[in-house]
Amino acid sequence: MTRERLISLDVFRGLTILLMTIVNNPGDWGNVYPPLLHAHWHGCTPTDLVFPFFIFIMGVAIPLAMPDKKYDSTTFSKILVRSLRMLCLGIFFNYFSKIQLFGLDSIPLLIVRMLITIAVGYALMGSFSSRIKNILAFSILFVYLFLAYSGIEAYHDVRLPGVLQRIAVVYFVASLLYLKTTQKTQIIVGSVLLLGYWAIMTLVPVPGIGPANLEPGTNLAAWVDSVFLKGHMYSGTVTWDPEGILSTIPSIVNGIIGLLIGQLLQREITKKQKASKMAIAGVALIIAGLLWNIVFPINKSLWTSSYVLYTTGLATACLALLYYIIDIANYQKGFKLFLIWGVNPMIVFFFSQIIPQALVMIPVTNPDNALEKTNLLDYLYRFGIAPFFSNPMTASLAGALVYVAIWTFILWIFYRNKLIFKV
Repeated sequence: MTRERLISLDVFRGLTILLMTIVNNPGDWGNVYPPLLHAHWHGCTPTDLVFPFFIFIMGVAIPLAMPDKKYDSTTFSKILVRSLRMLCLGIFFNYFSKIQLFGLDSIPLLIVRMLITIAVGYALMGSFSSRIKNILAFSILFVYLFLAYSGIEAYHDVRLPGVLQRIAVVYFVASLLYLKTTQKTQIIVGSVLLLGYWAIMTLVPVPGIGPANLEPGTNLAAWVDSVFLKGHMYSGTVTWDPEGILSTIPSIVNGIIGLLIGQLLQREITKKQKASKMAIAGVALIIAGLLWNIVFPINKSLWTSSYVLYTTGLATACLALLYYIIDIANYQKGFKLFLIWGVNPMIVFFFSQIIPQALVMIPVTNPDNALEKTNLLDYLYRFGIAPFFSNPMTASLAGALVYVAIWTFILWIFYRNKLIFKV
């Protein structure tokens, strides 16, 4: 069986990464349109779809990348090192702003941080032999863990979980499931994980707190994070992490459902039949998620089982629509922008989160007050974008779109020169 490159999947990935860039980089976090923010707790906004969509897309891509299902030590090593590289890239985001050296500050410290960033990025995305990739990934992970638990003040509270970290775990598990099990087993594993997570979160008492609950900071997932990730969680929380340990379990099912859709796309049936089956599956998953929401609310931070079904249902339906338009009707006009974004997601994932942190480190004099200092990121927004808009939310969105435009230009250059960066 030959590898199949689906333009619709690349477009869907591009749409997802582009939306991620918009919601992660508003001009002003104090003025953001509600759909571009996460739900406060229970519920789901368009922003809450980005992460699960990306995991689903990754799951779909696994069978397409390994159509022969060949499993041996070499394949396992490739899966392991790719997972480790993603894990290490994700953790580095949290280390960037913590890096200290010889008491440096401001621009000199920024230069050091950017040089380290380039070195780490090259080590984790460069093309090396499998042996060198393994050595680099394990070495970098060891350094991370050493710094986090060494007692060094600068790193005592560095966050360890994160988006790419969770994606790495899901990729590793989903890839092995695909290569070592049948679709029936994958469905059983996915069902057990969702039902088991529901039971654990709603029936098991929380040690030191009381009965099972789904409230912020007092639920079982939060307790697990507070025990095993103490001091190394998301800065906006005290006792839990939105990409914590226990809530990673159901996220694996987003990848499993993606696997099943990817295997459907490999079946010897017509493209219209594939699109039809995807659409039916998508609707069924959405309905199942909404029904489960009645007793186990849709919640991204808890990554509830209903959230898994609901988001994978929407993702499946979106892919079915794109598949019909692009791969069946062969209508590709207007999708080039998303295709450019979709073939190079990792470089955007990595540097789009580093660049804003870097710009904040560059001091600039406030034009309105010569005695006041601001940073380059704030300066560019306040004096280069915001004055053109009367609505602060629109101005904030414009700031995000300018950032997207800059990245589009960069990705277009990569696309034209056939430069693709992978882990």
